[in-house]
Amino acid sequence: MLIFRLLLMVTPILINGCADSPEKLNAQEEVVEPVKIAEIKEEKQPSKEKTAIDPDVMYMVMAAELAGQRGDYAVALEGYMEAAKRVNDPRFAERAAKIAMYMKDSEKTDEAVSLWLKQDPKNLTAGKIAALSALRAGNKQAAVDHLNTVLKIDPAGFEKTALELASVLQRDGKSDFYYGVLDDLAVKNPRQAVVYFVQSLLAVEMKNNALAERKVQQALSIQPDWDKALIFQAQIAVFSGDLSKAKALLKNATLKYPGNDKLKKLLAQVLIKAAEYEAAAEVYQSIVLANPKDAESQIALALVYLQLDREGRAEDIFKPLLEQPEWKNQANFYLGKIEEKRGRTQKALSWFDNVTEGPLVFESALSAVSLLAKDKKFDEADARLNLLADQFPKQKLRITLMRAGLYGEQEQYEKAFKLLTDALVDQPDQKDLLYTRALTAERMKRFDVLEADLKKILAKYPDDAESLNALGYSLLDNTDRYAEAEKYLQHALKLQPNEAVIMDSFGWLQFKQGKFEQALGYLQQAYAKQPVSEIAAHLSEVLWVLGRKDEAKKIFSKAIKKAPDDEYLLDFQKRLLDGEK
Repeated sequence: MLIFRLLLMVTPILINGCADSPEKLNAQEEVVEPVKIAEIKEEKQPSKEKTAIDPDVMYMVMAAELAGQRGDYAVALEGYMEAAKRVNDPRFAERAAKIAMYMKDSEKTDEAVSLWLKQDPKNLTAGKIAALSALRAGNKQAAVDHLNTVLKIDPAGFEKTALELASVLQRDGKSDFYYGVLDDLAVKNPRQAVVYFVQSLLAVEMKNNALAERKVQQALSIQPDWDKALIFQAQIAVFSGDLSKAKALLKNATLKYPGNDKLKKLLAQVLIKAAEYEAAAEVYQSIVLANPKDAESQIALALVYLQLDREGRAEDIFKPLLEQPEWKNQANFYLGKIEEKRGRTQKALSWFDNVTEGPLVFESALSAVSLLAKDKKFDEADARLNLLADQFPKQKLRITLMRAGLYGEQEQYEKAFKLLTDALVDQPDQKDLLYTRALTAERMKRFDVLEADLKKILAKYPDDAESLNALGYSLLDNTDRYAEAEKYLQHALKLQPNEAVIMDSFGWLQFKQGKFEQALGYLQQAYAKQPVSEIAAHLSEVLWVLGRKDEAKKIFSKAIKKAPDDEYLLDFQKRLLDGEK
């Protein structure tokens, strides 16, 4: 996990709000591309002293330049190094340092930067390269000294520099070392909030959230109105799983700084994560009221309305956005989703087909295929899928999975199985292909394949709750290996204790083991969260066995009206209800 994604983790809506993604270190930018030796910047020329270049040095520079153009950087480096030693002109030392960095020659980099700083002691780029080189080499004292110099030269820009270095060193696996360097830097500069803030970022990278919290608090004690630090403090609470603390921190911050929309947006996202949709809607309403042109917040509010089943209010937001070129494709997509939810297939298809640009084009096309499949219009769905395969060759995996789904909807399990098996030849460890083939194999009564595929996933992803649940449920429903099933389902339940389908599986296991009251508790919780057909069938059967037949019939009747062809409900009806007549 790149450390700077931490500031953006809660929601894409905050990409421009939480913290800008740091740019690479300026010096680093110039060395990752092949060095153009001919490019000597005039602005680097010393302001007071102009040194005449004798013919030998001029020849040296020309030879170095030609060598660089040929890609012979070793010769170019030696030429510029020798020129830097003979002439008091920092341009030569600068070029030598950048070539040395490109060649990843730390010894020559240090030598060249040392010359560069000697000739131009306040050069910020030289200071940054010197600090980076010392950090990479593990030279703590030199790193502290160079960073301290950079801080003195450019205190306003030090935050950006410190974050840039953190990004580079995180990739190099030196976050711990950089943290220690910043400890020593803090001793020299105890009132620099950015030092503690960067340490907080590094502490999260080091998986020490408690330390991260202490460091961000130190930063805020110096700079209490720093929104970036306030936001990160709340995010640390989210990372730690403490949504209550995150909400409290953000509510206090928004009361203290009522005009700061960044804080409000993060608060709304935390409320959404906590499933407090009404509260999230209120926050977004306040943002939109204060800034009616904030289309991002309008869309976020509309999506919250969809969570609250207020399609009309969401529609009222999306339709005016159709007039704004920047947002019309998103508006079309979600208007299509609204009509899909209402069961109006043709209207939904029309909206989806209006999405013509941007990242939602493929999603809209896939939604259209899925919608047609639900309506059993398989020929049209297949025709659209064929077009997608030509238009989006990079989406081959998702198209394959969708095609397998279409075959499954038509009960063409052999075709789906073959399609997935062929795809696994090129991607034998692809999790989604394995999982989908496992479910297809179950339909074909090929439980050996199901078990093998799910175990292959779990060998690589032992905490994949979906696969744990699928394997556990299959074992309890198709075998008498209840002890094994329990092991997998307990693990899944521990990972996702509030997931309805896992509660259902675990409840059904209790039923199979004869623990009817325990089964009832889990199944009632699952049904309350997600009243789908399979859970309704399981709950009805447990109630029936417990003698609560009227309750069982009531739940069954409600479910069968929504899904008259559901196999689980029909099985319950055949075995128990019809048997009573």
